[in-house]
Amino acid sequence: MQTIQIIGNLTASPETRSTPNGVTVCTFTVAVSRKFADQSGEKKVDYFKCNAWRQLGEICARYLDKGRKVYVRGELQPRLYDAKDGTTRLSLDVQVDECEFLSPRTDAEKHDDPKEEVDASGFTEITSDMIPF
Repeated sequence: MQTIQIIGNLTASPETRSTPNGVTVCTFTVAVSRKFADQSGEKKVDYFKCNAWRQLGEICARYLDKGRKVYVRGELQPRLYDAKDGTTRLSLDVQVDECEFLSPRTDAEKHDDPKEEVDASGFTEITSDMIPF
């Protein structure tokens, strides 16, 4: 079993597409800063291409955006492709199993979430002297 866990920031807004069978896939790239600097004092950054499928992909597409901090856990999957110069290249993509959004939600997102709106009609306000214990 192999698993990768990363925490970083999105380099761009996620891209969403559907397979010919109608399965949703959301693709995004996460930039992860290395813990230590190199000999010149510069911190290196690694970039991970991530693919979230089905419902998780729909959720990622809805809530992630460029610059947002995210935790991703998944499996590395090698992918061969032909580059524009005709050479064959290898890419290691993260197939996302779990994704946590680490950046706080903006006010606009809070207002878009129907769970945030609570209808208080039908409730009666009580005071502490009304509680029997």
